[in-house]
Amino acid sequence: MRLPHVLLATAFAAIVSFPAAAADATEQVKAQVKKQFPDMTVESVRKVPYGELYELNTGSEIVYTDEKVSYFLIGSLVDTKSRQNVTELRTKQINMVKFENLPLEHAIKIQRGDGSRKVAIFEDPNCGYCKKFERDLLAVSDISVYVFLYPILAADSMDKSKAVWCSADQGKAWLDLMLKNAQPAVADAKCDTTAVDKSLAFGRSKRVGGTPTIIFEDGDRVPGAMSREQFEKKLASLKPAKAAANTTK
Repeated sequence: MRLPHVLLATAFAAIVSFPAAAADATEQVKAQVKKQFPDMTVESVRKVPYGELYELNTGSEIVYTDEKVSYFLIGSLVDTKSRQNVTELRTKQINMVKFENLPLEHAIKIQRGDGSRKVAIFEDPNCGYCKKFERDLLAVSDISVYVFLYPILAADSMDKSKAVWCSADQGKAWLDLMLKNAQPAVADAKCDTTAVDKSLAFGRSKRVGGTPTIIFEDGDRVPGAMSREQFEKKLASLKPAKAAANTTK
């Protein structure tokens, strides 16, 4: 049996218009949120396959709502079949920072062993958790640590950061400050400290809200310090991925 041309045309039009309709719905939700909550930041809206929900990315967290924005659902959404925490996974995806996009020229590089494993850390010189984490890192071998000075915690954090940056041996000055509380010499007025300002601006653009914030080679971001065991486990998990990538080149 052959369908009449008019039915085929109608079916085709419906298929073609579906993505546009979905896009229109998300834009309507975004517009409604803006209307009801003008001060609320919404970076993106997307439909999720759970209970007619729409996901709002506010920049700092994931919020769910319906098409009419008649409520906000804040918390973890868990898929009962896969047992995955959908909200946690999505938050991780949104917060990822590609390692190759990091401005490493503005960071202090501290190498141990062959430096084959890489990690970037945003740290404040007055951060107690950062100091403990730096102590734990002493026992981690074959790693390159890129420290982004991120002075956000105290009034003198900027002065200390700039003094470290202007030191003859930046890595030593940083570790002496963090591990021995040895204060670096005051930065020379002629020293170019724009790298510290640029690190601060970059971190803010990526919504780095606290220290330490750790970024791994796969783009995964961890806010807060990790135990050495957790850190080593994460580094070890990256080896198979890197090996697989090398074999496909």
